[in-house]
Amino acid sequence: MPRDLLSQDYHSGHRRRLRERFLKSGPETIQDYELLELVLFQARPRGDVKPLAKCLLERFGSFAETISAPAEDLMKIRGVGESTAITLKSVRAAAIRLMQEGVRERAVVSSWDQLIAYCRAAMGFSKREQFRVLFLDKKNRIIADEVLQEGTIDHTPVYPREVVARALDHGATALILVHNHPSGDTTPSKADIDMTEQIRQAASTLGIVLHDHIIVGRAAHTSFKARGLL
Repeated sequence: MPRDLLSQDYHSGHRRRLRERFLKSGPETIQDYELLELVLFQARPRGDVKPLAKCLLERFGSFAETISAPAEDLMKIRGVGESTAITLKSVRAAAIRLMQEGVRERAVVSSWDQLIAYCRAAMGFSKREQFRVLFLDKKNRIIADEVLQEGTIDHTPVYPREVVARALDHGATALILVHNHPSGDTTPSKADIDMTEQIRQAASTLGIVLHDHIIVGRAAHTSFKARGLL
């Protein structure tokens, strides 16, 4: 049998075995590069994707970092075109959508760990600061989830009047502020503390409660309430 046909047969068998192991034993039994291979199978129906999976992990560090990387950065890797980048990004989008729906179905006070996980997944890997507001009803359920501002690597302009105006638009009775620190250090800055107090005061005059301000990073988070800053 010609070498290229032998190679095709080997790669086809590898794909089949990996898929069968995933279905039989579950995702806990496979390594990051194998999970990435399963994703890459969708974008590249034939051939060996293991070298590309390992190259992506070497470049970005982990499965989570890979699917969270900007599409333009992914496409700088040899072998990653637009179709492959879209496939990788769609996995992240699906994961965030699933987590978001899980948080929305319950009061945030009873699903705090899920809320933190969602915020870190949605914002923790971003290279730019984002400022998000979760608008809550009287039962502390999320009625709206909006990114109000996006800034630079270490600064996001936030306007308390805009936050309060959006709260009134949604009929919210409570708020949770969330923003990320791309550096990974989730220690609140003086500007973070001052801005939080300005929003708390502006919201309070209209009977809107600020429950917390959460700073997220890739591997950590800080709660203003837990630190006694609210």
